[in-house]
Amino acid sequence: MLLWVSLLVLAPVSGQFATEPKSVIFLHSPWTTVFQGENVTLTCKAFHLDASEKIKWYRWYLLEKTQSETSGNTHEVHESGDYRCQAQDSPLSNRVGLFFSPANLILQAPLDVFEKESVILRCRAKANTGLKTIKLYKNGKVLEDHTVEISVGMLTDFHIHQASLKDNGKYHCTGVKEDDQLVSSNSVKIEVQELFPRPVLRASSTQPTEGGAVTLTCETQLSPQRPDVQLQFHFFRDRRSLGSGWGSSPEFWIHTIWRENSGSYWCQAQSMNSSVQKQSQRLQIQVKKVVPDIRIYSRPKLVFEGQELVLICSVNGVPGPITVSWYRKFKLRTERKLHTSSETEFKIPVVQNSHDGEYYCVASNSRSSFRSDPVTINVKVPVSHPVLTLRAPGAQAVVGDMMELHCEAQRGSPPIWYHFYHEDVSLESSSSSFGRGASFNLLLTAEHSGNYFCEANNGQGFQRSNTVSLTVRVPVSQPVLTLRASRAQAVVGDMLELHCEAQRGSPPILYQFYHKDVAVGNSSATLGGGASFNLSLTTKHSGNYSCKAGNGLGVQQSEVMLLSVIVPVSRPILTLRAPRAQAVVGDVVELHCEAQRGSPPILYQFYHKNVTLESSMSHSGQGVSLNLSLTANHSGTYSCEADNGLGPQCSEAVTLSITGLTGSRSGPVATSVTGGLLSMMGLAAVALLLYCWLPRKAGRKPTFDFSRNPSASDPQEPTYHNVPSWIELQPVYSNVNPNRGDVVYSEVWTVKVENKQAAASDPELLKNMDSCVIYSQVKGAYTAAPKPQLLAASTPHR
Repeated sequence: MLLWVSLLVLAPVSGQFATEPKSVIFLHSPWTTVFQGENVTLTCKAFHLDASEKIKWYRWYLLEKTQSETSGNTHEVHESGDYRCQAQDSPLSNRVGLFFSPANLILQAPLDVFEKESVILRCRAKANTGLKTIKLYKNGKVLEDHTVEISVGMLTDFHIHQASLKDNGKYHCTGVKEDDQLVSSNSVKIEVQELFPRPVLRASSTQPTEGGAVTLTCETQLSPQRPDVQLQFHFFRDRRSLGSGWGSSPEFWIHTIWRENSGSYWCQAQSMNSSVQKQSQRLQIQVKKVVPDIRIYSRPKLVFEGQELVLICSVNGVPGPITVSWYRKFKLRTERKLHTSSETEFKIPVVQNSHDGEYYCVASNSRSSFRSDPVTINVKVPVSHPVLTLRAPGAQAVVGDMMELHCEAQRGSPPIWYHFYHEDVSLESSSSSFGRGASFNLLLTAEHSGNYFCEANNGQGFQRSNTVSLTVRVPVSQPVLTLRASRAQAVVGDMLELHCEAQRGSPPILYQFYHKDVAVGNSSATLGGGASFNLSLTTKHSGNYSCKAGNGLGVQQSEVMLLSVIVPVSRPILTLRAPRAQAVVGDVVELHCEAQRGSPPILYQFYHKNVTLESSMSHSGQGVSLNLSLTANHSGTYSCEADNGLGPQCSEAVTLSITGLTGSRSGPVATSVTGGLLSMMGLAAVALLLYCWLPRKAGRKPTFDFSRNPSASDPQEPTYHNVPSWIELQPVYSNVNPNRGDVVYSEVWTVKVENKQAAASDPELLKNMDSCVIYSQVKGAYTAAPKPQLLAASTPHR
């Protein structure tokens, strides 16, 4: 397989940075070809312009697909393909091809080969492959001086010393096994690269002005694959060396250049070990002669009585050293020399009116003198303290009004510049050419409240007015009502905070709170902001809430907020309804669970000996029922649980005892009794069918429909649901604790039905019949019933 050893991106060493430097991959071991089963460690390096920040991640790519992301800059691989890496904030690296060869013989070459370097080509056989001789080939021709006889299992290194362009080519190696069989390796293409390109000499100016400075830069680029290599630079003019010779800086400064410094400039760059040295092209620099430029000006430009005056003589194009002389012209065409010095400034500490006139300077060197044009000095009067006046259309400044700010200084030479400020922030500037004041208009907003002042200046220095305070009244905006509860849903007994706040409005603000348009409270915010009102919630607090805000400039009302107060479920009551006083195998028992209080929906769960029987959701708030066809296994304690998301409540446990039916005795008496009972059952069945059929015929429901409304039945009344007609005793099981005392009774109500048809057709009869109570269990009531545990071995109550 042909592997290309390619040069990655070159990182700039000196001069300009054309593009962001790429990330670079280094190999360990250095070979691009290895045997299958071996690993190669990749190292990703970045060459940031700012390396002060730590690199947090490195991404690794195989065949242009993201392979992994690591926090370290190393990555171990064992698959063939083209690999790339990317360090944080750096572009992707160039591709690096790795080949994990299955062959018996491979030729290994480094990733990069640079000029003047010693290169190792390693011809390597597998451990189980014995070779007698190994030969190295270049471009298909054997290299005679690279034929080696080796021992079995050894590897052979071929060396290329001082690599150059003549060593470019395609290499491979062959070997002869012990059985004289010839094996051949992969091919590797070697391209010797430049360690750095030929330098380019650049100058800050190729036509500098005499007496100016010039910077020379020797620009080249060092390969990032050789980060440890350091370069040296040497600068020349014509055949003369500049400076002290070789140095590490790619720049050379000529602080003062003269016409005789014109000539041909060039530079050299070399590695520290001098193995690679390269020279730039020559650059012509021509120094231009300057034209003398002498000018005079004053500081400040506007001169005021009593201040310091500085005259400055600007000298350009006069070779030094120079001296400067100062002259003043008078009206009678006379002039006088004031001062001579090497300094280019002349100061008059305190200016008087008598200093009016024309001034000029003369710059001289050993050869000639050069005179400037004159400058005229006119002394002016400074401004006095200005007065700031605020003019509003009404007694109070309100948002939307037009406010005039007027600033005026009583004294001062025009023109005068006026500056207006609000809280030290400049608002406007205006000039008065005739000595009058200046005005500035503002369309008021809330942000315009604060302190105002103005400044007057006519060049002497500014004078500041006294500060004037302005308060802009802001009408209240529509307030926002927020209901803040201790939990996501408002629950009876919680403390609810009603918070009303207007985002805009000048204090004090009066807030009023309303429930269904009825005022429930008010509060004043003297410093602005909002106000709050607290409620201890009951069910009556459900409904619409709003609030109003006013500050004397109008009243605003909030949007209406709807509050729904949720009631936690009370402790549910579990009722067991059986067709007889003693439950028997085969009977159908109805378990009815109902909580007297609680906001729907309510989830009911039935338990038998702590094992969940069934769960049912009541969306109407009524109880739910569960029917059981009894077997002997249904004996034991039963309980139920109600939960509407605010905490479950568990009923008292109810014990159900079940007995089996006894067989009939043989004989005439048993036969007679059996026949009589069967006759009674037949009559009862006919009466029950007529009772159920006639209401349906008339288009109405039966009087008792427990499957649809199980909670509608009175726990004191007998329950008829899937009951054989021959059963006369109708029991109802329930928990009894009438006075919420410490004793709970599990009771069974039984009713004797003398006339089945009358009892079925007229439920009122049941209320008038006598009943007997059987107390099956007496025990102390718990203050809080424990929640039955699913699949537990013990009952909920001990």
